[in-house]
Amino acid sequence: MAISLSSISTTPVIRPPRICLYGPHGIGKSSFGAMAPNPIFVPTEEGIGQLNVPAFPLMKTLGEVIEALAALHNEQHDYQSVIIDSVDWLEPMIWTATAQLNGKDDIEAFGFGKGYIYALDQWRTLFGWLNALRDNKNMAVVMIAHCQVKRFDDPNTDPYDRYSIKLQERASALVQEWADMVAFANFKTYTTKTDVGFNQKKTRGTGTGERVLYTEERPSHLAKNRYSLPPEIPFVRETVWPTIHEYLTKPLNK
Repeated sequence: MAISLSSISTTPVIRPPRICLYGPHGIGKSSFGAMAPNPIFVPTEEGIGQLNVPAFPLMKTLGEVIEALAALHNEQHDYQSVIIDSVDWLEPMIWTATAQLNGKDDIEAFGFGKGYIYALDQWRTLFGWLNALRDNKNMAVVMIAHCQVKRFDDPNTDPYDRYSIKLQERASALVQEWADMVAFANFKTYTTKTDVGFNQKKTRGTGTGERVLYTEERPSHLAKNRYSLPPEIPFVRETVWPTIHEYLTKPLNK
């Protein structure tokens, strides 16, 4: 392709989103994927449960996942969203593929954490196929993950714990860079203090079962979005995707 000043454009290009949704078990992550526009699941764990959604057979290797994505890319279909459920169960498959490709017994056999660096090439291959589905088949991508609580070393404050994606640190950073939206789903928690005597109070966590989708980073959790979404969205079946879609039609904020 010849590049010249005439190729410059200021017209925004609205593409289907690349979303990473993470949260605790039972919050409704798979249900969120099922509510995406005309979804097809690529399952790496038995987390779909009773959801009545189209799905490939349970994936057991990275090669099988790539085959499923290639089929979606190369064959005719009407699916509009591909759901990877879940990426933290996919990660050990990536480690196995990385070790086999390099003649190692397992990911730790590289020594000094080098295996996880080599594994990033397999992640990039996966993202290449997902990008091809978005760019060539106009499909949205939703990657589902569980959460973990990890210490965060903030250079501006003392270290503290926060929720993050349940992936190896380097892989998590790559997912965050790749995704247009990293959203954290959780139950809304409130704290109450009770006087227990002797000038002491006990703090308890309470909740009503209200579910919230967090779209901007806070000290308590990792999140981001390129769509100027509100920091919190009610994680309600009937409204969460319409709310997101409203903002998806606006230009990205890099």
